[in-house]
Amino acid sequence: MNNLLSMLLGSMTNQSSLNATSKKTGLSTRQILTILSYALPLIMRAMTKNASSASGAQSLLGALTQHKSTRSVADQIEAADTADGSKIIGHIFGGDTTKVMGDIAKATDSSDNDVSKVLSAMAPALLSSLSLATTTASAAQANQKKGFDLSDGIDMNDITALFGGSGAGNMTGMLGSLFGGAAQPAQPAKDDGTALLSSLLSLMK
Repeated sequence: MNNLLSMLLGSMTNQSSLNATSKKTGLSTRQILTILSYALPLIMRAMTKNASSASGAQSLLGALTQHKSTRSVADQIEAADTADGSKIIGHIFGGDTTKVMGDIAKATDSSDNDVSKVLSAMAPALLSSLSLATTTASAAQANQKKGFDLSDGIDMNDITALFGGSGAGNMTGMLGSLFGGAAQPAQPAKDDGTALLSSLLSLMK
């Protein structure tokens, strides 16, 4: 089983998504990959924290209903409304936004502005992908799909097609070849997206 975080990270960092983000931001794909590989676990952690309360989960679910698309992640990034993306990031991190953006910039040897450009470009597609994952997981539960086990994350096979056939399988090799073993942020199991998905699914029963 692949967890939700690795699946979302894989869809945001496949070559077509990186190329689209590069075109959108003017940054290199290497720099974008560095920023996203560090930032996405922090984003998922913050979203999980926000969704730990019923009101927070309801608010997030409401945002997901406003971000639904069947277009590929790359196409969504290329057409992204970065002003909307900036608001999304602001809602996710709340009052800690400036600090978190600064921390990401420092950790990835980037400027705050570069981090802001990358996250603003990918945020709408991230919400759309999470919306599709949640909807698919809900349908799988409702249909009592054989082999579906939320306790260990959503199976990659369940929603790979939703991300244009991209998976997290190529991510490790890509990171290794580009970074040569550069340090990555710790990703505790509790932050793999399982708790976030569970919170959202609890409101869809």
